[in-house]
Amino acid sequence: MNPEQQDRAADVPARSNTDRLGLYAYLQAREHKATYLAIMRLFTATLLADLSAGDVAAALAPAERDGTVERGESRIENVITRLKQLVEWGNLVQGRREVVAASIAEFQHGSVRYQVSKLAVRVQRDVDELLRVPEGAREVSRELLPAIERGLSQLGKSLSNAVSQEQRDAESAAAQRARELLSEQVTTLFLQHAELAATVRDFYAYLGQVVTRHHLAADEISGFRNLLVEYIQKVVEDVLRQTPAIAEHLTGRFAAARPELLRLLGPTDGLGPAVERARGRSAADWQELTDWFVDRPGRPSQVTVLREATARAIGSLLASVKRATAGGGLLPGRRAELLKLAKWFDDSTPAQAAQMYAAAFGMYSSRHVLPAPEHDSDDERTPWSEGPVCDVTVSVRSRSDRGARGRTSRIMDDPITEQSLLADARRADELRAADVAELVAAAPRLHETTLSPGALGVLCELLTMAMAQRESSKDSGSAEDQIRGLTVRIEYAEGETATVRSTGGTLTLRDSRLVVR
Repeated sequence: MNPEQQDRAADVPARSNTDRLGLYAYLQAREHKATYLAIMRLFTATLLADLSAGDVAAALAPAERDGTVERGESRIENVITRLKQLVEWGNLVQGRREVVAASIAEFQHGSVRYQVSKLAVRVQRDVDELLRVPEGAREVSRELLPAIERGLSQLGKSLSNAVSQEQRDAESAAAQRARELLSEQVTTLFLQHAELAATVRDFYAYLGQVVTRHHLAADEISGFRNLLVEYIQKVVEDVLRQTPAIAEHLTGRFAAARPELLRLLGPTDGLGPAVERARGRSAADWQELTDWFVDRPGRPSQVTVLREATARAIGSLLASVKRATAGGGLLPGRRAELLKLAKWFDDSTPAQAAQMYAAAFGMYSSRHVLPAPEHDSDDERTPWSEGPVCDVTVSVRSRSDRGARGRTSRIMDDPITEQSLLADARRADELRAADVAELVAAAPRLHETTLSPGALGVLCELLTMAMAQRESSKDSGSAEDQIRGLTVRIEYAEGETATVRSTGGTLTLRDSRLVVR
């Protein structure tokens, strides 16, 4: 960009999250989707792409000859229309450049230049990656687990070396090399973890897709059995074997030295405060990495979630095997017949497909007596194979029966029970209000007051929620009763003892300060 374009870009206000979703509009445009996709691929194929409408038209001409885009899309007037639409959606940024032109039309076409926006590059990159992804399972990068453990071990040594070099001479070449090595190891560590987390998510997404299927063929059951029993077992064993060492690094002495690490990896000079920094340069990034391997109160780690998902997947597979091998069904499954019918539809002409549809499902043509809706989910240009998917119910798949099964249960109207439950709720609310009022009255001299069992129960309930927020014994935590506004806060206070007396005993909290307001 030239300085004029940079100033223009700086004047553009930040896009809200809702506006950012408009960057995906060209992927689902009602017309010319192939042209928009080809244009965005052209702009994202090179770095600092700065193209005019004529450059884009020349690049679209081979695609038009190959049939990738519709005929006439490489004409300059159509290209200008598509580029202006992409500018309106926010995918492209418009600018100008001085050119030498032989005519006014050539000047108009060549002086207006287009560049791709930063967020649009990410959208197109994700789209191309999605289109390249196969439908099958994705291999989990298990080999990255020991690499992450070694990286954390080396990172602790590099941090100690960088601190010692800075204490000797912060401006020396040795200190600069130590900081660069530290930055390199942090970036490598987070790239390895991002790849591991992505492969785990993709693999279990595929796993959830296949284990919930109601009917499985014999070869599919065998393949999924090998997938679950052998491959998942290796994945879970590797994760559980490496997790304790990784968790020890993340929560041990290295966790206490993390502020020093973030200080050494300070902001990059010359890029400004609003720069999007690499992973590992903020406390939130390290907390996210720790949460992936280490459980917290009320927040299980991803390792725990992975173990539970594996158990559910194996249980679903066993249920599918039992359902497929049991002979208790009234009729065999209709999956093979439905697949055969789908192949007939795929091979038939439109007229044959209409006749076959009427014969197979008893659905004949209908007359519309109401006006057509303003927008339908598809149109006459959408092939049936690309249209909306219709779910086939279990009764149709297994018994070819479209009738509803069972009957609706009766709705019982019991006013006596309803009034009794409402009275119980009112009594419980009154007791709760009295207990809270007792705590509020005793708050200024809590250590001298003997609380009732109800007031102690309310205090212990809020105290448990407050302590669950603490990462360690030196942190603070608070909890609030949203209805009555009672707040309980526990703070670390070395040498102090918080004492709460009640008719049932005494609660003692050492090195703590208890505040009730």
